Parts: sequence; C-alpha cells; structure tokens
Amino acid sequence: MIPFTKRKFLNLDLKLRHKKCAELLRGYFEQIQAGESPSFEYYHSLLSWMNLNPYTYTDLKSLADRYHWHLAEAGRCLKEHNLLPSLRTGDRAPKSDFLPIAIYLDHVRSAYNVGSILRTAEALRIGSVHFSDKTPFLDNEKVQRTAMGAAELVPCFRNTPLASLPRPIIALDTSDEAIPVANYLFPSSFTLILGNEEYGISNEALALADLILEIPLLGAKNSLNVACAFAIAAAEIRRDRYTARG
Repeated sequence: MIPFTKRKFLNLDLKLRHKKCAELLRGYFEQIQAGESPSFEYYHSLLSWMNLNPYTYTDLKSLADRYHWHLAEAGRCLKEHNLLPSLRTGDRAPKSDFLPIAIYLDHVRSAYNVGSILRTAEALRIGSVHFSDKTPFLDNEKVQRTAMGAAELVPCFRNTPLASLPRPIIALDTSDEAIPVANYLFPSSFTLILGNEEYGISNEALALADLILEIPLLGAKNSLNVACAFAIAAAEIRRDRYTARG
C-alpha cells in the first residue's frame, strides 16, 4: 500500500481508513509468511492518527483477529475469508466415494439452502441428491454460488419419483413419534427426505416414509434450518460408517 501523509489519511472516510489498515495488515501477513520481519511503524502511525491504542504483534492469530476487526469497522464482510493458512485449505482429491444414499429435496424452496445441502453432501460424500419439481435446480445462479463448486461434483437428478428411491425412506422432521437421529443406526443404503422450510415434509412424501428421525432440540424453536439439520444428520451418517469400519 502506498503510504499516506497524515493529512491525506485523515481526509478519508473513517470506514475507508479502517479498510486501508486492513490492507496494510494483510501485506504484513504475507511478509511474515515469506519469512520476513515487517516493521509495524507505519501501522502504528495510522493508529495514532486515529487516536487508537498501539498494537503489539504476538502471533499470526492476533494479526488475523486485528485484520478482521478493521474489516468489521470498515463495514466489509468477506465470505469465509481468513488469513491463517491452518484454517484455509484448497480443494483436494476426494478421500471417499459417494455413499449409496439418496437425498430427496421435497419442495425445498431456498436456493441458498439447496446450495448449502449440496456442499455438505459433497464434503461428506453422503450420496446422490434428488430434486422435486419445485426445488431450485443446478441451473439456478444462487444454488451454484452457495454450493461453491460442489454442484458439479454431487450426482444430482431432477423429478425422480420418491417411491423409486432406495428403502427405507427416512423423513428428517419433527414429530412425537420421531427417533432421535443420534439413536438410529443407519443402514448401508436408504433415502433421506428433507422438507420445505415453512411446512416441513409434504403429506405425500410422509405417506411413503418408513420412519421419521429428528434432531432433539432444547430451545423454544421447533426446528432448525433445513440445511443445518441436514449437516447434523450427515455427520451422524458418516459417524456410523466410521464406527462400523472401526
């Protein structure tokens, strides 16, 4: 970053000042990663011009926290962005094939939820995803953006009849007759139904279900976001696989 004079820096909007501080810290971070020892003198000058307390560098985590503090003060939110290399890894070769499991999206209407479900399904290699006719499909821009590349990796199918998918058919919803998801031993192959964000699983889909699983909740709210609920169930499915293999 090109150094500012005090007058020019203080002429900037306050949020822009914090943005410039964040950019400076990111540069320091890259220098440290390259084995260099940056001087924080200019950064301390910027802090003093803003009447802020000096910053003492201790480690990369403190530098990352400081960086994100400036971003927050600047009103900027970078999705899933961080500095620490131990917290950020790129894509890699899959460690597992997809399980012989079908995930049925029963009128899930939020493209963001669909994208998140696809990302979880790919990350844990849970199985194929089947879209009902009212669920946003892979051609939806928001699905693609939220899935972050997972949409092209997960086996996806549209308008597959629920009755044709593997048994048992398991509904993930809330019910007095539901089995807690952590108490259920998942079979090697099955279908998991995920329902609509407002009214849950449709009566037509429930009529085909062999059983209902739920995530026990302790708070006032009756249910979780469907993508969050699927992530919890997916972790339980994978835990069963690890336990069986061990």
